[in-house]
Amino acid sequence: MTSVLNGLKKRVVLGMSGGVDSSVAAYLLLQEGWEVIGVTMKLWPQDCMSRAEDKCCGPQAIADARAVAHSLGLPHYVIDEAVPFEKLVIDYFSQEYKQGRTPNPCIMCNEKLKFGNLWSKASALGADYIATGHYAVIEHAEQKATLRKGLDPTKDQSYFLFSLRQPQLQRALAPLGKLTKKEIRTIARTLGLKVADKEDSQEICFVPGKDYKAFLRSRGETFQPGGFYDTEGNYLGEHEGIELFTVGQRKGLPGGSPHPLYVVAIDSENKRVILGKESELFCEAFEVDRLNWLEEVPEPTKKISVRVRHGHEGAEATIHPIDDDRALVLLTERLRAVTPGQAAVFYQDDLVIGGGWIAKRVDPPVSSQ
Repeated sequence: MTSVLNGLKKRVVLGMSGGVDSSVAAYLLLQEGWEVIGVTMKLWPQDCMSRAEDKCCGPQAIADARAVAHSLGLPHYVIDEAVPFEKLVIDYFSQEYKQGRTPNPCIMCNEKLKFGNLWSKASALGADYIATGHYAVIEHAEQKATLRKGLDPTKDQSYFLFSLRQPQLQRALAPLGKLTKKEIRTIARTLGLKVADKEDSQEICFVPGKDYKAFLRSRGETFQPGGFYDTEGNYLGEHEGIELFTVGQRKGLPGGSPHPLYVVAIDSENKRVILGKESELFCEAFEVDRLNWLEEVPEPTKKISVRVRHGHEGAEATIHPIDDDRALVLLTERLRAVTPGQAAVFYQDDLVIGGGWIAKRVDPPVSSQ
């Protein structure tokens, strides 16, 4: 997409995390002729910043982003989004576990903050677009934007952007979408950027050491204890809280079974964690809600690909709308560990059609008998 309309230079606010991706995105935008303003969101209250020391929103990340902006000659601002982040992302994260679901806070952060709240700041700075270092392809046409998978299949992040509405997508840029991670690091080394070999952040930015249970405890969350049951309703023992479990989990379950046990479902209303064999993790259909369509809703006879978690290569399915907000997804082959709370994103080849949030599996678990 050109950066000049009617001879006027266009201004873009770039979300800078202090990593190699957003740093190279800044350079690429400059090469295309954009007027780039770097912005880093501070997502932690000052007294909690030590928790985020090595995260994409921590003090070191802010310092790295500022240094890259300086080396590229960009203005750079730090915006305090700690209060909205707490309300829109962390509270959502906690509440999903209380409802027996497994959340995806990165998608919520993109929708509500990076392409949500940040727009008011970008507008105040006179920007026409928001850019990020996501590995996805965003194509712009009159009155419509299209979202596609990033070129590098190992880094594609289109899954995390499915919930953006058309107005958000129309003012979004993703300059890295047609490059590989190897190419990005090569560009950064050529530019002499100190972040060229900086390790990628693989964790939820606000959860230290991947231990979400410890994080919930640190917030003073009260867990909801109850019982373990098998798929036929037989009581198997007590648990300390439904928040401690997710579909597909094996650790922390009662012993004494002649076969390995897995969490196959969570009944939040009755505080039950349902256990079964691995075969009972598979389902043929599931329901999604809070749908967001970026393209025309496919006919129920049309085969599409659905990804039920980040990194999932996709499974063949058909989509059957229930109403404007819900749909039934029928799988061609049974799929393992479809998890309520995670996103189900629909693709036609590399095109993101839309998606929703997994609400429940429709067919009951296979009988253990």
